[in-house]
Amino acid sequence: MSPEQLRRARVLVVGDVMLDRYWFSSVERISPEAPVPVALVQREQDRLGGAANVALNAATLGAQTTLLSVVGADDAGRRLAQLVADTPIRSALCQVPGLRTTMKLRLVSRQQQLIRMDFESAPDHEVLLDLMDRYAQELEHHDVVLLSDYGKGGLGHVERMVQLARARSRMVLVDPKGRDYSRYRGATLITPNRVEFALAAGDWRDEPELERRAQTMREQLQLEALLVTRADEGMSLYTAAGALHVPAQAKEVFDVSGAGDTVIATLAVMLGAGAALDEAVRTANRAASIVVGKLGTASVTPAELWPQA
Repeated sequence: MSPEQLRRARVLVVGDVMLDRYWFSSVERISPEAPVPVALVQREQDRLGGAANVALNAATLGAQTTLLSVVGADDAGRRLAQLVADTPIRSALCQVPGLRTTMKLRLVSRQQQLIRMDFESAPDHEVLLDLMDRYAQELEHHDVVLLSDYGKGGLGHVERMVQLARARSRMVLVDPKGRDYSRYRGATLITPNRVEFALAAGDWRDEPELERRAQTMREQLQLEALLVTRADEGMSLYTAAGALHVPAQAKEVFDVSGAGDTVIATLAVMLGAGAALDEAVRTANRAASIVVGKLGTASVTPAELWPQA
């Protein structure tokens, strides 16, 4: 895939954005106050998380990428907006007074997480209605819609979003959350990981049962395709034509944070650039194998995906 082809992809990312904050520390002793380690914080780093990391992955691959979401008018929201402004992402972030921006604070020592602390609140109904108005406008300028659901409330009108996009012949890719996938009915493709799929469809004993469950869900939800990402077992794509299994390529797994973001972003960019679905899945699998070798939420460049190009 050439850079020119990748730049033709126009991807609209909508969903739950968050700020990933890392405190890197050293731990040399146990606290005299309680049997807990004393972490001396030596440096801090902020990264785009959630749907914002999805958008960063798409933009890093060269796609024309817009990020539509809401954040709070707080320090974390302003920092997140600043990080987006420092990337090629076209920002359509709306800052909402009174909303607490979702933030995941990770304390890391010797490249291992000691603890993660989450801060969040859900946007109210009126805020989401305003988001829908902007969404309808943005649809005119994009070919692929990527809905990144982290269960934080930002996709309260996801059914309507899917309907509007499909009515305008846009591809709709969804990274789902929860037990009930009926709200994603009519999407082009959904990408649950194996834990998420089992939660929604039930456990399976063997490959034939997994395929039955996947194909049943695909047909019931009127999806063109369903992709189950399976970590060290690779990926399984289910379409009306059957199943495609792609083995994992990762040689060393360092951190799986954000790997699902990389997968769905790569799929969206490849499909927006005109690639066939099977080629897009194989490329997304390669991208996942690269990103799990990096610390924390990260992205993949075209040079890493196509080193000989």
